[in-house]
Amino acid sequence: MNRIVCTCVLLTCILFTAQPTWADEAAEEPGSPKKHYEIHMKEVIVSLPMQEKLSSSAKPVEILHDEELTLKAAPTIGGTLRQEQGIHGQSFGPNVGLPVIRGQSGPRVRVLNNGLGTNDASQVSPDHASTANPLAAERIEVLRGPATLLYGSGAIGGMVNVIDNRIPTVVPDEVVGGTLDQRFNSVSNETSTAIKLKGGDKFFAYHLDGFYRDNGDIDTPGLAIDVPRASFSEPGLDVTQNTNGFIDNTNADARGGTIGMSLVGDTGVIGIAGNLFETNYGIPPEGTDDAELARIDLEQGKFDFKAEYLQPISIFNAIKTKFSYTDYQHTEGAEGEVEAQFENNTWEGRVEMPHTLFEGLNGVIGFQAISSVFSAVEIEENETIVPRTSSQNFGVFAQEGMRFGPVDTQVGLRIEHATSDPDLINMNRNFTPISASGSALWEINENHTVNLAFTRSQRAPQVQELYFAGFHEATRAFERGNPNLTMETSHNLDVGYKFVTDWIVVEVDFFHNWINNYIFLQRSGAFVDGAPELLNRQSGATFIGYEARAIIPAMDNNFGTLDVTLFSDFVRGQLSNDDDIPQQPPLRYGFQVDHALGDWNSFLRLTRAEKQENPGPNEAGSPDYVLLNLGTHYHVDNLYGADVMVYAKGNNLLDERILNSTSFLRNFAPEAGRGAEVGVRINF
Repeated sequence: MNRIVCTCVLLTCILFTAQPTWADEAAEEPGSPKKHYEIHMKEVIVSLPMQEKLSSSAKPVEILHDEELTLKAAPTIGGTLRQEQGIHGQSFGPNVGLPVIRGQSGPRVRVLNNGLGTNDASQVSPDHASTANPLAAERIEVLRGPATLLYGSGAIGGMVNVIDNRIPTVVPDEVVGGTLDQRFNSVSNETSTAIKLKGGDKFFAYHLDGFYRDNGDIDTPGLAIDVPRASFSEPGLDVTQNTNGFIDNTNADARGGTIGMSLVGDTGVIGIAGNLFETNYGIPPEGTDDAELARIDLEQGKFDFKAEYLQPISIFNAIKTKFSYTDYQHTEGAEGEVEAQFENNTWEGRVEMPHTLFEGLNGVIGFQAISSVFSAVEIEENETIVPRTSSQNFGVFAQEGMRFGPVDTQVGLRIEHATSDPDLINMNRNFTPISASGSALWEINENHTVNLAFTRSQRAPQVQELYFAGFHEATRAFERGNPNLTMETSHNLDVGYKFVTDWIVVEVDFFHNWINNYIFLQRSGAFVDGAPELLNRQSGATFIGYEARAIIPAMDNNFGTLDVTLFSDFVRGQLSNDDDIPQQPPLRYGFQVDHALGDWNSFLRLTRAEKQENPGPNEAGSPDYVLLNLGTHYHVDNLYGADVMVYAKGNNLLDERILNSTSFLRNFAPEAGRGAEVGVRINF
């Protein structure tokens, strides 16, 4: 502990003595978390058709954009969000990372691009990368609770909307403008470049973006494979090849680009966009003599259409339509070989009609349809892993809000019909999920706010949960679906409190989630041809937890602003038989110190995660750790007509060995060790 305290004191001294001494006044722009919070609460939540402000939302919402998004952006969406309240990253090596929200992941956390699903294979298995690209994003919004019903009944954990404005809705002031972001990370020799161009004239607007990322094997302290913990989950595992100081086969490259255009007028918008995304990445090996170095080669093409008609009739503010077609495939196998192939072709569309029925009562009604064909085939053995399955989902939704004095209320309803029709086997399934929600936000006075939300949500089993049957190369396991699974029914209660004054901001949210027929993937303890067996099972489950933070402005004078943020989050998931739910995050708490002086901003963040001593049956627990990060960035305004931000970060400065309890491969691929990241962002 003395080592941690000394390091914090030393880095804090370096942090503040490094500030430029010629600045006499604190920045006019909100450089501190307290000032940022005050402006943040006035922001409009883009993902909500009713255009709610953050301050009037009874649902927990996280928003990242501008410099905050630039500083937190990582190769994966899970890595980008893992420092947010109640959110962790489900890593599968450094190049795969999905968000874990309140202990939920996979199909219970829907990842969207501009309000429509990414429609890749990331919800099928933790080894499949999401095609949502944080480097191209202009804004990321995370919704939890009742608001998720607008986008699907299954997202009981939350919804992540990655917004890149590929179809512009306004005509920019300039004919040509854009952003260039260049960064380097020492922990894996990662180099990434992202560029965005936008512009237009009169009624025409366009958007272009592209990115390239390349990284080598990731550095980590000590041996890559924790043999005792790995052997606990896989008895008889004979690890003979264990790298020291790095994780083998974690190199990767990715590239992609988008072109979009639109016609913008006083009565609305109509536009189209096309996107290509490719990546090739390795899976950390299990360390045995006969283990292959598995690679995943992923390709996705996507077409988007959007149209908005403003004020069509008096009660409707607009009619908004979105449509996309996604052609996704990836292959798995050793370098140069194709051993398995996954495909997913999806059509998705939605119509939203925000309206004001009379003064004080407003909301949205809409319709959503998703049609997909998914399949997975073992090429070598010519065997079907998931039969070619046609899935249809049709849903109608409505959400209405009204204010009663100091209380804002909302109610919502969503009804869906989902079908799964697999080839080769006569196991068609039909489901009709019905979900409803209600929430209230009570502004007691200018300092105190209480929010309450309740959601009853149903989720139909997905294709892989029903029909998966075979050896999965990347997870090195034999997975079995269950065609007799029934719908999940979740009841979630969310209670929050905010206290805001000049000297402190306090936010606390408590949640309790009861789920009937909860679907989970669990090690059975048996083995099939030497591979551990994973079964899709169903049971009652409960999740209980909290998220809390306090922002304390400690200084605001000629030496700048200094804020201290205290934070903590926790979730506990158990099945009805008292077994623990696998891959759950640990108790986490810590503090962050932020300093701003003129155009210079810096932070120091210390996070303590306790041991995960409830890992689930046939799983090994995860040790505690302390994560220390340090960062700084400097703005140069109007440098030859461009706005330049130079930034640098030190990650895991204590070089802690971190086994991520939410990771399926935590015992084979610890998190990255000590590393430095530097970058520059140029807006022109």
